[in-house]
Amino acid sequence: MEVEKIVLERELLYRGTVLLTYRIEYPKLVGITYGYGIDQVNRYNRRKALSLKLYAERDLWKDAKEVYDYNMANGYPIIPYELVYTYDITLLDKGILSLYTDEYVFTGGAHGSTTRESQNWNLQRGIQFSLESVFPHDPDYFLLILKEINHQIANQEEEDPGRYFENYCQLVLDTFRLDQFYLTESDVVIFFQQYDIAPYSSGIPTFSIPR
Repeated sequence: MEVEKIVLERELLYRGTVLLTYRIEYPKLVGITYGYGIDQVNRYNRRKALSLKLYAERDLWKDAKEVYDYNMANGYPIIPYELVYTYDITLLDKGILSLYTDEYVFTGGAHGSTTRESQNWNLQRGIQFSLESVFPHDPDYFLLILKEINHQIANQEEEDPGRYFENYCQLVLDTFRLDQFYLTESDVVIFFQQYDIAPYSSGIPTFSIPR
C-alpha cells in the first residue's frame, strides 16, 4: 500500500494584492488490499479537503476583502490571510491507519491558530474505531489515561514551570475528548487543543501512553 500526497493550493489577488493563500495537503491511499477501506478513507479526506477549499475561497476570502477595504480606508496595514492544512501518518500497519491533521489559519493578530484532528481507521471494515476499542480489556481505561496525563504534566512542570495553566487537573478533565487520539507503533497519543490546558507558547500538548 502506498500513500500519495494530494495538494490543493492557490493565491487569491484583490486589487493587485495577494490577500489570501491556501495550501491543503491530504493523503490518498493506493493499493489492492483493503479496497473498501481505502475507498472510505480517500472519500473522507477528499471531502474534507474540498470543504476547506470552499471555506477558504468563500468565507475567508469574503472576510479578507472586507478587512482590506476597511484598513485601506483607515490607513491600517494590509493583512494577508493564510490557511495551511497538513497531515502526518503515525501508523499504517496490519490494516490499521492512524493519522492527525493540523489546520492553521491566520487572519491577523500576533499569530494564527491551529486545530488538530485525528483519524483512526480499521481498513478491513472501512470504519474509524474508538479510543475504548484500543483498551478492550480495561474498563477503567479512561481514569487510567487521565491519571497518566496528570502525572506527566506534574513531571514536566517540575522541569519547566508555567508550561501548563495552574488549574491543569480540572482543565484536563473538562477538555478531554475521546476522539482526540492517534496511534504509533507502541503508544496511544492523547492530544489537547491550543489553550485547552496550556498557553499558546506550549503548542499542542500531547501525551504518549503505552498500549
